[in-house]
Amino acid sequence: MALALNNDLPVGVVHSPERFRGTVNLLAFGGVHLVALAALFGPINLKLVGIAIVSFLIRKFGITAGYHRYLSHRTFKTSRLFQFVLAWIGCSAAQKGPLWWSSHHRVHHQESDGPRDLHSAVRDGFWWAHVGWVLDSRYDYTDYRVVPDLARFGELRWLNKNSLIPPILLAAFCLLLGGLPGLLWGFFVSTVVLWHTTFFINSACHLFGRRRFETRDTSRNSAILAILTLGEGWHNNHHYYPSSVAQGFYWWEIDVTLYVLRFLEKCGLVWDLRRPPDRVLALGKSRTAP
Repeated sequence: MALALNNDLPVGVVHSPERFRGTVNLLAFGGVHLVALAALFGPINLKLVGIAIVSFLIRKFGITAGYHRYLSHRTFKTSRLFQFVLAWIGCSAAQKGPLWWSSHHRVHHQESDGPRDLHSAVRDGFWWAHVGWVLDSRYDYTDYRVVPDLARFGELRWLNKNSLIPPILLAAFCLLLGGLPGLLWGFFVSTVVLWHTTFFINSACHLFGRRRFETRDTSRNSAILAILTLGEGWHNNHHYYPSSVAQGFYWWEIDVTLYVLRFLEKCGLVWDLRRPPDRVLALGKSRTAP
């Protein structure tokens, strides 16, 4: 679960199920949902909703641009300092550490819907792909050999082992900003929405939607999820050409993460944004639009 402590192990180590850790994962996951639900029975105003939305958007960008497009796929370049900033923001989303997230995601692409894919919706069902595998303590380990390019940075290893620090500090900031209601909406409500919109890419985007490209997996495009996840819903595009910083390949495919990265490129914070080659774009245009 997203709030559980990491158990860092080298790749290839057989990690036996730990009932205690699994219980902690489930209780933490359920507890965050219960607190978020309780917020709906308290005060609701534009300030609180605004805090929740800003918290959601910033942390979603940390996941989409930081954890996913940069750390997992290296689709652009940046400085070591801004690399840590992106990893910190992604870590504040309470989806475990940057090396944990990236290592499992890289395996997912190597084995998508195959026997080593930990969250195949077509093989193991919607719930398992959505959140079941995250709650399972057998997969709390980090496979460092899958991410040697990231593991060489001591600050990323530290963040991976102390992944609760960013979300705890964010929760404290929300409390200072808006009191208890600010904490409930800025952290708990936004975190629940953040979790499930992210998890839908693993579950729903392998079961529902349209396929522009033929891939060896069941990845699909979803315009609705693309809006909710700042562009991640163009999942079939991404699985066909994961080296692209853009997941919305065409102007009509909304990809907010890409737009922000282009702005950051103009500011000099990121550079060498890798885009899909013309042959891929031409192939996609020759097929039915999703």
